[in-house]
Amino acid sequence: MSERVPAPGDLALIEALVNTLDIESGTDALDTADGRTPFGLTAHQVPRARELRESLRATLLAHAGHPAHQDVTPLGELLAHAPLLLALDPHDGSARLTPADAEPLLSRVASAIAQSLVAGTWPRLKACEAPTCHWAYYDRSPAGRGRWCSMAVCGARAKMRRYRAK
Repeated sequence: MSERVPAPGDLALIEALVNTLDIESGTDALDTADGRTPFGLTAHQVPRARELRESLRATLLAHAGHPAHQDVTPLGELLAHAPLLLALDPHDGSARLTPADAEPLLSRVASAIAQSLVAGTWPRLKACEAPTCHWAYYDRSPAGRGRWCSMAVCGARAKMRRYRAK
């Protein structure tokens, strides 16, 4: 739905996962093998991936100042099952987080969130406020007040609704 540039770094994984569901059309990319491949999922893992996706969507809506779109398992509860290890490079001393869990998607998401917290980019990953969209996008606006995934689509629709209501 969005013409925006993908989120930076590992946040692109979270953005891509949230955007596997097109709410307006009802199409879910996780229903197909091709849609599951980028996340390393089997058909058996899809229900948990969907639970994670909707918890992420609720969190991204909160980043944009909107209530959750539905009752979901809190993201913190899901991430509690994704331990991370701190790996240090012996040559240059650089550090990175690595998954310590057998469930790679959950651990990759936890790692992406932790790294984006350090970088200060986590609050900029948001979900579109349009109820028929809720597409994830990275807010690159200077003030960090973006509301829609696309001004040309969701933003224009919202502005037209407000105009017509007047």
